[in-house]
Amino acid sequence: MAEFATSTSPADVVRRQYLASAAGDLEALRATLAPDVEWTEMAGFPLAGTFRTPHGVTSNVMEKLGQDWEGWTAHDDTYVVDGENVVVLARYTASNKATGKSIDVRVAHHFVVRGGLIVRFEQFVDTALVREAMSD
Repeated sequence: MAEFATSTSPADVVRRQYLASAAGDLEALRATLAPDVEWTEMAGFPLAGTFRTPHGVTSNVMEKLGQDWEGWTAHDDTYVVDGENVVVLARYTASNKATGKSIDVRVAHHFVVRGGLIVRFEQFVDTALVREAMSD
């Protein structure tokens, strides 16, 4: 486990990001992100946009998800690694706090990892399913 915690391999860095997110450990999550990270949430997603800096990512994405959703979790299922590129096939599960509606949505995430840190992230998700859970 100690090797995993310090490994700079792209897949291990990305896996640590998912584990930190699932645990709600924003400090550990920020530790996986480069100072100049570019984190893009897909157009049409409630938090759409590109966020920079580790604090910018956690305050504009993870903290806002926690405000609007109960139990927001990204379940990482399959990793496809090509050098510094890591594509993760995953799913989001959560319940919207305002409507009580749940989601179980398939997603794909593309990470670029350099020097043991995530420098870029792009999300691909069926935004209509997420928005549907947010509306009465």
